[in-house]
Amino acid sequence: MRHEVLPPAGPGEVVVETLWTALSRGTERLVFHGLVPDTLHERMRAPAQEGRFSFPVKYGYCAVGLIAARGEVASPYVFALKPHQERFVASPDSLHPIPPGVPPRRAVLAANMETALNAIWDSGAGPGDRIAVVGAGVVGLLVAYLAGGIVGCEVTVIDRLAERAALAQHLGTDFAEPGAATRGAADIVFHASASQEGLAEALSLAGDEGRVVELSWYGTRAVTVPLGEDFHVRRLNLVSSQVGQVSASRRPRWTYARRMGKALDLLTDPRLDALITEEVAFTDLPEALPRLLAQDAAGLCTAVRYRS
Repeated sequence: MRHEVLPPAGPGEVVVETLWTALSRGTERLVFHGLVPDTLHERMRAPAQEGRFSFPVKYGYCAVGLIAARGEVASPYVFALKPHQERFVASPDSLHPIPPGVPPRRAVLAANMETALNAIWDSGAGPGDRIAVVGAGVVGLLVAYLAGGIVGCEVTVIDRLAERAALAQHLGTDFAEPGAATRGAADIVFHASASQEGLAEALSLAGDEGRVVELSWYGTRAVTVPLGEDFHVRRLNLVSSQVGQVSASRRPRWTYARRMGKALDLLTDPRLDALITEEVAFTDLPEALPRLLAQDAAGLCTAVRYRS
């Protein structure tokens, strides 16, 4: 834990007292273990990052806070792409008001919801599609949740952890363990397990000329992709989805702010609270991080609590 003096708010700026942050487990695990590739140091910088990879670095981008002095800002509760810290100074145009129907604690899911929304756009999914989601982490489950809201879609979540079945069903989707879902039948497959085994599973689930949307980020790890057998014969499409840019299908009309605002609007459903499976006090975070960011860490989203 490092201590620093907060600079005074400048003209037009506000001070925000942090209430909650969240660990973005996939990305922050790679940062924590020093696995950000040298060639991606600039591209993988968090919006408010201080320091340079590997260490020391102040990272994080899922902060919910209370504006200390409201001024002309519409909502006192805001979401910001800020690191894990107790207070921060920001310009109002970098803050996203939290809608009245979204509790501040649940709003830490906004960055992951934004990723899921962008992935749905990248997939081209439409009414009636058969959709498979491989990997029942936070992003995978949010993708499944959004896909389940498209009229007529049949959505199945696939994960090696059988205990994730209850969560998938809680969010209104079917569940299957690897190898149990119907092969070669899905119109759209999302892969979010960050494993080459999961990617192989995703490719096997796609129907002829189906689309596999790759959401995983592997850092410096090499991944074997099974492009032999019938990959070419079935003319499968493997595309990447990354939240750093608005999906090409929406880019002419959607700004980053509009996309984040919609992600927050999509968090009104109380069922989404089930994705936050643990809380840890900010003061306990240094000791907790090795456990929370371990490769086999249990649970889903960890919310970091700043008030006792």
